[in-house]
Amino acid sequence: MRVEDVNELVQTVFSGLFPLVIEGVADEGERIVVRAHTPTEAAICPVCGASSGRVHGYQLRTVADVPVNDRRVVVRVRVRRLVCPTRGCRHTFREQVPGVLDRYQRRTTRLTRHVKAVAKELAGRAGARLLAILAVGLSRHTALRTLLRIPLPVGRTPRVIGVDDFALRRRHRYATVIINAETHERIDVLPDRTAGTLETWLREHAGVEVVCRDGSATYAEAIRRALPDAVQVADRWHVWHNLCEAALSEVKAHSTCWATVLDAPIYDGPRAQTTLERWHQIHGLLDQGVGLLECARRLQLALNTVKRYARADRPERMVRVPKYRASLVDPYREHLRKRRSEDPGVPVKYLFEEIKSLGFTGCLNLLNKYINQGRADADRSHISPRRLSRMLLTRPDSLRTEQHELLAKLTGSCPEMTQLATGIRDFAPLLAPHADNAHALTRWIAQVRAADLPHLHAFTRGLDRDLDAVIAGLTLPYSNGPTEGVNTKTKRIARQMHGRAGFTLLRHRILLG
Repeated sequence: MRVEDVNELVQTVFSGLFPLVIEGVADEGERIVVRAHTPTEAAICPVCGASSGRVHGYQLRTVADVPVNDRRVVVRVRVRRLVCPTRGCRHTFREQVPGVLDRYQRRTTRLTRHVKAVAKELAGRAGARLLAILAVGLSRHTALRTLLRIPLPVGRTPRVIGVDDFALRRRHRYATVIINAETHERIDVLPDRTAGTLETWLREHAGVEVVCRDGSATYAEAIRRALPDAVQVADRWHVWHNLCEAALSEVKAHSTCWATVLDAPIYDGPRAQTTLERWHQIHGLLDQGVGLLECARRLQLALNTVKRYARADRPERMVRVPKYRASLVDPYREHLRKRRSEDPGVPVKYLFEEIKSLGFTGCLNLLNKYINQGRADADRSHISPRRLSRMLLTRPDSLRTEQHELLAKLTGSCPEMTQLATGIRDFAPLLAPHADNAHALTRWIAQVRAADLPHLHAFTRGLDRDLDAVIAGLTLPYSNGPTEGVNTKTKRIARQMHGRAGFTLLRHRILLG
């Protein structure tokens, strides 16, 4: 290989060291040593900005560069110490090479960029392990210091923001994340979720016009105090989730209606008797004019429990169907029904051997429990209240034909179930933002309140408390979904650091994205 080719190859491999002048490359086995010096052009004084080419002396700097062929690269650069020509300024200064050598650094600029990229994704220990594989020797503490030196993005205050909380330590400490709801860019992370902290931040960032949030009353109060003219947008997912919970409660309350269609069993043991007695106790006190809180104190019950019993106008609405889950025996239920009808005294052990030959993989105890619960004698497999409510809340296009038929049969079991299905079907289109949804929501609330659906009444009262934000959520195209996405990524970051990171480091990684 000619000398010109060697020089060209060196310039190609170490092109990132430009504008240094490479004098030679030495192979020392585990590492590659590059000798270089700075160009002879004049340098600028970092204090007064005067140009100087007068050399006072030379110094040798040793810095690490990006590895080559899984081997460390060390660059030894001879730099000049120059004399400043300005009278009264510093006497001498050492020249710097922007883009290659940074002041006080033991790594080249491009290696520092690589370290920052790894530390940004993996932080300390994991980042140090990966860098070691890449032939970059670095401690976890240095990786974290490099990460914290990455400047955070600073932009203008957005017009539309999203606000949500996330757990630093579940049920103990929470923080608040703020993002640009239009660009999904992270704006800031606050150390708690109190109204005062958010109010202070909003006052310091004038220009916010729209705030997307969940149903938090704390955030709503902070926004009202700091930005009284700002539009608050309730998140549509949380509105739908609250409706789902209310619908599930209504389905449970009408278990005695739709369970008769399925010939499903109803609780009739000591638990059911206790439930009925408790209903009579609570309604007896309420009929005497005793308040809910006083009822809870006298009966030593939770206030929410008393409210749940108070919503039920009849004791039958507190009776539930058993929470049976799908069983391995379900596919063989018809065979069991047929055999038990032909021979009522057939031993369970014989039935077990028969269905086992048909492919049953469960145990004898599971079959015993299934038969004792009466599930083998029912006309159809058992359906739980949660599964029924799931069918009510699923898009009709996503249901199979047999599910449509079953749903129509169950919702026709009583007028309240029919009204519940109608209410859900009428509310679902409101989740697509449209200007006419405000009037449609008002009509829907009036329609629901005319029906005997106490749990949906509680849902409408919640809508009334935050009606302006709910209407904005159903009419404007903004939502808090991007903020929830940031929270999902935040959980990944927290798990990656095993919960050992302080708030400063966690905030830094969240804002870096």
